[in-house]
Amino acid sequence: MTKLYPLKSTAKYMLIGVATLALSGCGDDPSGFDVSKQIGTDPVLPEADPSLLPSMKIAEVIGWSGEQKPTVPDGLTVTAYATDLANPRTVHTLPNGDVLVVQSKGPGLEAVSRPKDLVRGWLMSMAHGGGGKQKKSNLITLLRDTDRDGTVDESYDLLTDLNSPFGVAWADDTLYVAATDAILAYPYELGQTEIAAEPEVLTPLPGGPIDHHWTKDLALSPDGETLYASVGSNSNIVENGLEAEKGRAAIWQVDRRTGAARVYASGLRNPNGLSFNPESGELWTVVNERDELGPNLVPDYMTSVQDGAFYGWPWSYYGNHVDERVHPQRPDMVDKAIMPDYALSSHVAPLGMTFSQGSALPETYASGAFVGEHGSWNRSVFTGYKVIYIPFVNGEPAGMPQDVLTGFIEGDQAHGRPVGVGIDGTGALLVADDVGNTVWRVAAADGSVTSEPIGTDRMPAEYATDNGASPSAQNGNAATTDQRSEPSPSADERMTDQAPVEGSSAGGETLNPPQTEIAPTVLPRSND
Repeated sequence: MTKLYPLKSTAKYMLIGVATLALSGCGDDPSGFDVSKQIGTDPVLPEADPSLLPSMKIAEVIGWSGEQKPTVPDGLTVTAYATDLANPRTVHTLPNGDVLVVQSKGPGLEAVSRPKDLVRGWLMSMAHGGGGKQKKSNLITLLRDTDRDGTVDESYDLLTDLNSPFGVAWADDTLYVAATDAILAYPYELGQTEIAAEPEVLTPLPGGPIDHHWTKDLALSPDGETLYASVGSNSNIVENGLEAEKGRAAIWQVDRRTGAARVYASGLRNPNGLSFNPESGELWTVVNERDELGPNLVPDYMTSVQDGAFYGWPWSYYGNHVDERVHPQRPDMVDKAIMPDYALSSHVAPLGMTFSQGSALPETYASGAFVGEHGSWNRSVFTGYKVIYIPFVNGEPAGMPQDVLTGFIEGDQAHGRPVGVGIDGTGALLVADDVGNTVWRVAAADGSVTSEPIGTDRMPAEYATDNGASPSAQNGNAATTDQRSEPSPSADERMTDQAPVEGSSAGGETLNPPQTEIAPTVLPRSND
């Protein structure tokens, strides 16, 4: 067996520089494309420009030093809420105001299917802060602000040694954690500072042996009965085969009490930031779209999520725009694809979203959504690397986004990269910065706070407090277990040719495996 030796530091960075320069000029758009035209409800989509080597520009991660911090507009102030973390990805506020910070690294199971993946993977590891000594990650830390003054007074590592966690939810003295391969249920009462009990597996999720998009986000329905989990694709455009995509590029609906699960919506390449809109009751998500069609395709987006809807991946993007690279072509699936609600521009990499209702921020941010944009790596000019606010009117996005937290990148160097966003127990905005290893707190400059905490997992009464919405008007409530036991084929099942064939053979056996034997449908847990 050939033994591989690590490159010495100087040689390594010389190679990185050569690779970056070589890739950054390939397939880029010299026309000065106006990025602002690709933001909103009707984005401009240029002609596809695939190339052998995609545009690539990687920011050197330098972190924050001394008194350095991001920048906020007038009316806001920013402070470091928690530092010296280990890749914080998401933040989640419990009903008592305690904040959970999920810190994680990927499982390292991504397949290398093309030679250029070797270069891309190496450079991407540097963009995520790789190369130096790394703290142990894959844990959940509880932060407590006892006097609600915006400063953390107590910190406890609640769970450790998890398998690449990302999303969390809490209901009925149970903490749900979305690891990369399962939703886990831990007994947990508010106020506890440790969890000693072993978890139950509520439902398995697609994990290895390939785990290209490993982050699995969670959202709890407003009635508290149903969990929604995001499961990203296992490739850019099915390079690992369609079989590897079973149950992926989708959002799952999971019965919180039984673990029964089904695909709720599909064709979403890498959805994250699952959040319920307090005004409309609809589930929303932000999605990372496909790469290697040029620097200005395809726009990442934010959208409401419709039950049974198909959003195009891999055969088309932004509705019926066909991706000619995918074979065999499926015009029948392209016809089913629906257009997202709001484009965020190409390659900004949105990974977090939260709605602003119930916050203590100025009136400018009273009704809308905050989005954490992790930032581009595959175009010659950096985009993203900031947190934006998108105003909503009547439950829908309206107008251009506003910058809320910037200054993560200077020149070709990145201090940090924003990921998850959330509202803390005082009504301030929290931002997880995974390579800066910090959670930032953005608050009203006048010191305003909410009268009491509002948890991330809002219940119907809290929705009614905000806008008078009735719980019965919420979309996406779980079907009963009986209804789910024989579901009609979802768009995802049709997409992967998994839909059961009606009828049976002469011997009484079904022509296709029963639905309960095919991912992602999962039977309820037994009571044994």
